[in-house]
Amino acid sequence: MLARVDPRLRILTAAVFAVFVAVARQPAALWMSAVMAALACVLCGLSVNTVAKRLVPLNVLMLVLAVLLGLGSVGRPLLVIGPLGFSEDGLRLAGIIALKGNTILLAMLAFLGSMEPATLGHALSHLRVPDRLAHLLLFTIRYIDVLHRELRRMRNAMKARAFRPQMNWHTYRSYGYLVGMLLVRSLERAERVSAAMKCRGFSGQFYLLEHFAFSWIDAVFAVAAVLAAATLAAAEWLL
Repeated sequence: MLARVDPRLRILTAAVFAVFVAVARQPAALWMSAVMAALACVLCGLSVNTVAKRLVPLNVLMLVLAVLLGLGSVGRPLLVIGPLGFSEDGLRLAGIIALKGNTILLAMLAFLGSMEPATLGHALSHLRVPDRLAHLLLFTIRYIDVLHRELRRMRNAMKARAFRPQMNWHTYRSYGYLVGMLLVRSLERAERVSAAMKCRGFSGQFYLLEHFAFSWIDAVFAVAAVLAAATLAAAEWLL
């Protein structure tokens, strides 16, 4: 259902929602935001497996953060394991950060993750985002897979030469050469792409041939977004 909404409106909604979640303090507002973000993922048609794959790396980082905050915060210990005591305040803070991070990521998956990169760059141009930032985003999305394939090819070449990583200086030096060669080949690829674009008349601007149109579906979505924002604001500042 969200695919029919104007991309410009989806970007603005995601940005406002992320800012609100980042500054919210009340548990009721945070949990309501999490439920809304999950509902947006359902309306967007994202599968459970897809969402889980995106959430796992973030929550691994949140787990490390919980350990560090639990050990480094001062307060009444909630959990004691041998000589280690985990502070209740630190674990509570880690839980709030984890809830905020998961909520924002769910919202971004729903509103932006289901959008084509070209559509996202097109919408950013309509929102008067500087052209250089929009171009940088589009080129990053386009060529990050190219660089990943280049890295995989060089790693396969190292394996073909019987390279086996170990905890020694030879391994560290080899990985340093690997990173250096990846940077050199990335620069060479960037120069070739730049020359090819100039040969095709590129002058620093992508011309927009198709433009977005505001429809009744966008009006309904805007009303729903305003009502949701009012509900979250009431849960944060009035309750």
